Amino acid sequence: MMDADNTENQQPAGENPENASSDNIEELRAEDAAADIDFEQAFDSAESDAEVGEASADDSMPDDISAEDAFAAEAGARVALQEQVSGLQAQLEDRTGQFTRLNADFDNFRKRTAKQQEELEDKVKCNTISALLEVVDNFERARSQIKPQDEGEMAIHKSYQGVYKQLVDAFKKLGVSPMRSEGQEFDPNLHEAVMREPTDQYPEGTVIEEFVRGYVLGERVLRHAMVKVATPLDVSSESDEAS
Repeated sequence: MMDADNTENQQPAGENPENASSDNIEELRAEDAAADIDFEQAFDSAESDAEVGEASADDSMPDDISAEDAFAAEAGARVALQEQVSGLQAQLEDRTGQFTRLNADFDNFRKRTAKQQEELEDKVKCNTISALLEVVDNFERARSQIKPQDEGEMAIHKSYQGVYKQLVDAFKKLGVSPMRSEGQEFDPNLHEAVMREPTDQYPEGTVIEEFVRGYVLGERVLRHAMVKVATPLDVSSESDEAS
């Protein structure tokens, strides 16, 4: 009985953690009570740590500037941005002006080229038609001079007259029209006077006869008409002849 009780009551120091921890705490408290604490040294170390922190903060951050300096810096930045915007605006206006001028030049070039091409086409057309007018003149002379005598000659006459009619129809489609000069007032822009005849049957300057017919293409004269123009009678010469 006694041995058992002694065995239960006697346990190794490592097997009772509560008793060990309490012993350690009592030893630490005894050491803290015995140690001397220098409060001045502690405060000095704290102040030095604060100074080191402020120094590091001062090194990492720029110096403080006043509100006036900050406003001046912001105003300068705004002025610089405004100058940059003004420069870009001037460049844009310059490019816009260049584009407008180039567009106007190209439009003028296009119109001028189209006009030159139209004038060239009209010139080629006029030259071609003018060369064919002599063929029309020959057909008209043949119609007025040739008098068919039999059926064979009449058939030939009708055949070339059919070609003449086809040529005239082609001229009409191209816008070619003949002048009607007889009985009209002489116009140097349309007529060419090759003869003058004194007469009292027509007013002065009237076209009496047309020798070669004139033609126009729209408002352009292809060929002037060759005409005879009436002039007034000389009264003195008539009185001399009567006397």
